[in-house]
Amino acid sequence: MRPPLEAAALPADAIEIGRITDAWGIKGWFKVLPHSASPEALFSAKNWFLLPPDRPMKPQRGQEASASAQEAWREPLLLNILEVKDHSDTVVAHAQGIDDRNASESLRGGRIFVPRSSFPAAAEGEYYWVDLIGLQVFNREGVDLGQVRDLMSTGPQTVLVIEAAAETEGGKPVERMIPFVAAFVDGVDLPAKRITVDWQPDY
Repeated sequence: MRPPLEAAALPADAIEIGRITDAWGIKGWFKVLPHSASPEALFSAKNWFLLPPDRPMKPQRGQEASASAQEAWREPLLLNILEVKDHSDTVVAHAQGIDDRNASESLRGGRIFVPRSSFPAAAEGEYYWVDLIGLQVFNREGVDLGQVRDLMSTGPQTVLVIEAAAETEGGKPVERMIPFVAAFVDGVDLPAKRITVDWQPDY
């Protein structure tokens, strides 16, 4: 079933920040799985843009699979958010026009995007993961160590996953992992798209 929402153009700076996993309660609330451990953008943005799942979601017990229903939802939809809150170990939200469980179930699998411009300002010395991906990493000696391809959380710290396309090992680009902590990261220059680290190529 196509969600009862208006179609909308996806902003040019839209970033995927989470997915809707299921309905919550009977009054139109739904559960959200954030992509980040600190989902500030989910709470600050009043408008979410919803894209359909990459692939059809497996129907839950009592629900019928419908290929035509999946195909009916192709365009981005606009969610006007009324309330978002933490609940136990998840995030739940309520949107305008989503007033009952059937409507919230129609959102299952929806991919949530918000404009990067709507993110709250990061504190000094803190950065959004999305802003670090694609930055070039150099050590203190000016050696190019590669480009940030991804970040991952290892619990107490975040690790930069760096791919050095110019170097190969067995035909594959060399991958480096550098903890994103002050002991190894000297600085981040977002305008220059550059990170300087205390790290050697053979570490």
